[in-house]
Amino acid sequence: MVGIPFDLTKGRWVTLFDGKTINGWHSYSKEAAVGWLIEDGSLTPDGTGGDLVTDKEYENFDLEFEFKIPAGSNSGVLYKVVEKPEIKRTVFSGPEYQIIDDKGYVWKSADGKILQLKDSQLSGANYDMDAPTDLSVVKPVGEWNKGRIVVHNNRIEHYLNGKKIVEYQYGSDDWKAKLSKSKFADWPYATAHAKGKIALQNHNVKEKVWFRNIRIKELN
Repeated sequence: MVGIPFDLTKGRWVTLFDGKTINGWHSYSKEAAVGWLIEDGSLTPDGTGGDLVTDKEYENFDLEFEFKIPAGSNSGVLYKVVEKPEIKRTVFSGPEYQIIDDKGYVWKSADGKILQLKDSQLSGANYDMDAPTDLSVVKPVGEWNKGRIVVHNNRIEHYLNGKKIVEYQYGSDDWKAKLSKSKFADWPYATAHAKGKIALQNHNVKEKVWFRNIRIKELN
């Protein structure tokens, strides 16, 4: 696939999290940001507030962020998130840049059986749709990683620690084919849409994640 035909050096970076306040964000389907704290200049959930979403919607953008998780944890950064009362969770409408402990996360079936993570569920993946092309670039749990998501005219790229590891065309026939085999097929996710909010996932009350240095550049 040909890369994004756009000069990414153009445009102005805007800080989405400055390490001091949570201005510009709110908890999904709530008016304020609840259940998220600032620790040593990083944004982290305490498990009580659900996912955090931007007040603003974005369509074409270059998003950079740093993240860190402890052993056994799971999180993500979602985009194209549609916030409506009838859509109960961010994951129901937006693709996810996966953040997870690739080696130590325990995933169980409904009957308690331990399952093997698929490559499309590993760090940097377009969750459950597109696997990362390089599984070696993620740093160990407890260390900071740098993520990046670029969206331009629905051509989407995921980067991890400076390397492009996912590239896909949102809404394409290939995307629809993968979608039909995924759990997203009957969700609002399945209706391709141009823009949405960005979300930081609080996967559950027991799983931690830290984010810092979040900034975005809107692309024309």
